[in-house]
Amino acid sequence: MNHEHNHQHSTNEYNNHSSHSHDSHHEHMIADFKRRFFISLILAIPVIILSDMIQIFFGYTLSFNGDHWVEFILATVIFFYGGWPFLIGLFNELKQKSPGMMTLIGFAISVAYIYSVATVFGVEGNDLFWELATLIVIMLLGHWIEMKSINKASESLEALADLMPQEANKIDAEGNTKVISVSQLQTGDHLLIKPGEKVPADAVIIKGKSSIDESMLTGESIPVEKSVKDEVIGGSINTSGSLTVEVSKTNEEGYLSQVIQLVKEAQESKSKTQMLSDRAAKLLFYVAVIAGILTFIIWLALGYGLAEATTRMVTVLVISCPHALGLAIPLVVARSTVLSANKGLFIRNRIGFEDARNIDTVVFDKTGTLTKGEFGVTDIITEGKQSEEDLLRIAASVESQSEHPIATGILNEAKNRNIDFQSPDEFDSITGTGIKAVLNNESILAVSPGYMEKENIPFDNQKFQELSEAGKTVIFIVENDSLIGMLALADQVKDSSKEAVARLHELGIHVQMLTGDNQKVAHSVAEEIGIDEVIAQVLPDEKADKIKQLKNENKRIAMTGDGINDAPALANADLGVAVGAGTDVAMESADVVLVNSHPDDVVSIIELSRLTYRKMIQNLWWAAGYNIIAIPLAAGILAPWGVVLDPAIGAVLMSLSTIIVAINARTLNMK
Repeated sequence: MNHEHNHQHSTNEYNNHSSHSHDSHHEHMIADFKRRFFISLILAIPVIILSDMIQIFFGYTLSFNGDHWVEFILATVIFFYGGWPFLIGLFNELKQKSPGMMTLIGFAISVAYIYSVATVFGVEGNDLFWELATLIVIMLLGHWIEMKSINKASESLEALADLMPQEANKIDAEGNTKVISVSQLQTGDHLLIKPGEKVPADAVIIKGKSSIDESMLTGESIPVEKSVKDEVIGGSINTSGSLTVEVSKTNEEGYLSQVIQLVKEAQESKSKTQMLSDRAAKLLFYVAVIAGILTFIIWLALGYGLAEATTRMVTVLVISCPHALGLAIPLVVARSTVLSANKGLFIRNRIGFEDARNIDTVVFDKTGTLTKGEFGVTDIITEGKQSEEDLLRIAASVESQSEHPIATGILNEAKNRNIDFQSPDEFDSITGTGIKAVLNNESILAVSPGYMEKENIPFDNQKFQELSEAGKTVIFIVENDSLIGMLALADQVKDSSKEAVARLHELGIHVQMLTGDNQKVAHSVAEEIGIDEVIAQVLPDEKADKIKQLKNENKRIAMTGDGINDAPALANADLGVAVGAGTDVAMESADVVLVNSHPDDVVSIIELSRLTYRKMIQNLWWAAGYNIIAIPLAAGILAPWGVVLDPAIGAVLMSLSTIIVAINARTLNMK
């Protein structure tokens, strides 16, 4: 059963179009099951009231000419209309040689219907129309509840197209610029990319210098300085200078297309592990068929007639498909879905969530997952008479006209400290180096270490190396060619990251970080949070390969990420967890989405999965456990002593197990 389809239940077989995972299609399925349930329920009421077996059991009499024909007609409509999804499911599961829930239900209702029709037309025995009707109604209810509870709101991988700009500024042979559709781009075209614009396609810079924000694509938190002959990736953002580029790959060949392909391949190769309810149903199907055949053979061998042997066999086959089984899993699913939603966990794939209980290794992306994905000031080092507040005021004033992420971090720090700053009198960008401004008639620079070395402006190299080795970005503030201080900034760790790692360690789970960011930054964050192992500077396809490598070591992997670069890894992991503040494609590739973007919610997923599985097992025992008693009795094991299970008694046992299952599901709770 494909990872791409979030409703891994055999209900999908009914559609025979499981690749349609759009909301409208799923809503149509829910509406269809709802309609079939209510119509079947209305038709089942007179069938049950008119049943001889029910009349005997409850001690009343209701009969009129043709009453059996009314039962027959209503039951026939219920069988073909209400039972149709299960009959189609039976056919598809047997065709795939993988009997499951649909096979068990479809087989039981078919046997009940055929046998009952035979009794209408003269074969000796009591019809089981009431049994057929209640079984179909309860199974439709179970499927409807389950489908409602796992209804998702996802977009297809085509949502990736939204990340690419739809237009590009093409430069023609005469040097004129013309706006064209990205779909018209060809390899070798020259494009102009202005500050703040997205790069329309994978390309090589032929003129200009700029900082490129690739964080959404590669996970690198710091904008990358790019100049002539450097490659730029389609979908990344040009943050500062104007660039002229030559298209090297069109969208069909580009980076994003490769990511889409990696995700699709991972989804297609996902394990076809069936859900717990299907595995239970498969076992029960084989038990029912074997028990039914043995019952038929033994009763014939003991000298009973064909009618008696057939009645015993049919009773065994019908009674072995417990009504409660249709509700055992759906009611727990519905309950766990409500609990997960209250916790901010959006479950997109039930199989992935169900298997989360076995996770032994959690792999985190860094940027935007463990960290906020935004710069914050960590150190302020002053030179001379400047105080920290004065240095920050000057830096914030200079950076107030810039839209660079570093500028945003400095301005936020000034605001947090309630420091007033002003707009500079003059402002200019030094491409790839920093900015210069005039403030109160003083020339102020906010520049990179490269500029300081190039202009031979002295600074404390030891302190700079210290900060740099801690993975921090250092900005130098220069006034009239003299250094007045340094500001160190770093991607800020989320408050919940440390708690998440600590709680995972308590559960005996190994924690790794897998990031496209550089070694220094990655190790600095890992040390702060307490992560066991770090793998840095990895490309998207390498991330997916690392996950496959861990799985080959027989580890059960949960991958948590938020960027496009995480999508292939999320799809390859046993459990893909997307941070809700991330990209559409990351969420599309994941099994669970963390709506609140808190890393410690990963722990909640694992804990809830374990609780849910335990409750499912309990319910399956309550649902099918009565078969341990009912099947031998229905088969007539105590017949020599005059004890044969009356189908009406079997119905009471079924009803009790259904009530117990419903109550037990409601007791599922998280701390």
